[in-house]
This record gives sequence, structure tokens and C-alpha cells, in this order.
Amino acid sequence: MPLEAGNHLQGAGRGLTRREFIAAGALVLAARARAASDLDRIVTPYKLGKYVLTASGKEGSFDKICVDGPFAFRRQGVCYMTFIAFDGIGYQTGLASSSDMVNWKKEGCILKRDPSSPILKYNAAMTWILRENGLYSPGELIMVGGYYLGAYHAYPSQGYEQGAAVIGLCRSKDLRNWIVDPPCLKAEDGAAWERGGLYKPCLLRHEGRYYIFYNAKNQTEGSWREQTGVAISEDLKRWKRYPGNPVIPNGPAGSPDEIFASDPCVLQNGAAWVLYYYGLDAKGVARDLAATGPDLLHPAKCNKILIDVGPKGSVDSTYAHKPSVIQFKGDLYHYYCAVHSDSGREIRGISVARSRPWA
Repeated sequence: MPLEAGNHLQGAGRGLTRREFIAAGALVLAARARAASDLDRIVTPYKLGKYVLTASGKEGSFDKICVDGPFAFRRQGVCYMTFIAFDGIGYQTGLASSSDMVNWKKEGCILKRDPSSPILKYNAAMTWILRENGLYSPGELIMVGGYYLGAYHAYPSQGYEQGAAVIGLCRSKDLRNWIVDPPCLKAEDGAAWERGGLYKPCLLRHEGRYYIFYNAKNQTEGSWREQTGVAISEDLKRWKRYPGNPVIPNGPAGSPDEIFASDPCVLQNGAAWVLYYYGLDAKGVARDLAATGPDLLHPAKCNKILIDVGPKGSVDSTYAHKPSVIQFKGDLYHYYCAVHSDSGREIRGISVARSRPWA
């Protein structure tokens, strides 16, 4: 008796032949193999185990207390990193350079607060500059109309992330002097999940459209939740929030992103996309995670912690979060904000992990 005539297995709405069942199983196995291969291409399990950028501790300096929010890129072949720094008043944006991705030289503050501005009076935190999308590309910056195009967020009040922040764009020809445009996204214009304020913008261009991925909180005071959404523009002037937001929602109870799903870093992995982000669980542990998908709007969370907190005494024993990923000499370098406590004082700096073991 041929297999098609007998040995039917129950399927969706009809019986599956054994041949069809085997073929379906092969497709599932192939999909799992592709997913595993994709995961192998995005993970960076080997931590350096030390800070590559720290606060200066100098009175009056823009980076006196801590550095945070790395964004790594290349410009004309040189490796750079922007970072946001806190001096006790608010955030400002610094720049550093490196020849080996481990030893970084601070170049100074490039986006400063402006006491005369109602938007930048206390904070000016630039977290992304338009760059090549490819995960394994050099990560070179892209110019638009003769300018490098950055994305910032700014909180309205003095202190550490005080008030409901807005998101806007800024432009520069040399990375040192920036023209700051008015906000293009405000919390009050969004849905309930983002009414408490907007956080890190991640700006990219794909197939003629611009995308700003960002995380936001549902309320300003008390215990809030953060999730990640996206807004889309054809012309960098009119922005429309995606109706399916948040694209990275909080996970279920007990998941690593139950409370926060934040700080997107979106890059193209071949024909697919990877959205690095960090999660905060109900125990207060923050670590870097990822979601992948065939397009920008339908990411599926990976069932793996990419950068976990370290043991007691390590630089990231409290938090290991806020990803920025770039390729260097064929290896992925995953920068993140590493936090630990020293005699009750929080120490916050930038560390790195990569896809290849350290020598």
C-alpha cells in the first residue's frame, strides 16, 4: 500500500500523509537550524570584564559622575563612540575615539545643554547618528543633505532623567558642532504606554523611509513600565507612530523583560533584522536581550540572555544593559552600560563583550 493511501496522520483540518508529515518536520528543523545560525551571528558571549570608559570625577566636568548610553560607529574609517554623561545637573553628550575598540580617548563634550533653550536647558542626550544598517558592515556614518543626522532625547527638569523626555533630530558636518531641531516626538502625543516620557532614539533609513525606534514609560512617577515602539517618516519632518506599537512589549510574569523592554539598537543581519535591547525583570535585574525578524516591524524575542549580570565584585554585578553593537575586524563588539556598587555608591561606566574570546 502506498504511503499516500494509508498511514494518515491528523493535521489541521485533514489527515496528513506520512510523506507530508516528514516534509513538514524537515521544514521545522530547517527553520530551527536557521534560527540557531542567526543567533550564532548576533551573540557576543565573551566579556572583557573591565570598563573601557568611565566618569572623570573632576569637579565641573560634563562627565563628573557617570557615563552611560554608548553608541559605536565609524567615520572615514576611524572608530568613534558617543556616550551620555551625567554631572549632577543633567545629561550631555560626549565623544571618544579608539584604534582597537578597547582603549578609548575622550574627545570632549559635543552636544551641551543650553540654558536659553526650553528643550535643552538641563539635558542634551544624543544616542544615535544615522549609520550603515548592516550588523557586519563597517558601521560608517551616512550623510543626508551634506549633514550627519543625529537623534537626541531631553528631559525637562534638572536631575537624573527627571520628567517626560522628548525626542528630536540634530545635524552636524563635523560631529563637534550640532544644529538642534525642535522635538519631533512628544510623550503627550502618543498612546498610554508612552505617556510618561520617551527614552533612547535609534534612527535608521531603509528603502526610502526613516525609522525612529525608542523606548518609553507609561507614567512619570512611581513604578512604571517601559516598552519599545517605532515611528516612521518619509521626509524627516512628519512622523507617524506605528499602529502596532509597542513592537517590543513587556514579557509575561517571570520573564527577563517583565518590567522594561528598553534601549533599542536595530541592525540588519543579512536578509533579517536584529533588535538588541535590554530587559528589566521583577527582581530588578537588567541585562541585554535581542529580538529578530524578517522585517523591522515584526520582531520575535530570542530565548537567550545575550549579556547577563556578572558575579559579585565584577563591573556589571548590578546591571549589564543598554546595547550598542559594531563589527571590527570580523568580530562583533557589544558595548553596554556596566553598573556595580562600591561601598554603597553606584559606579556606572561602559564595558564591552565580543563574539570571539579575548586573548
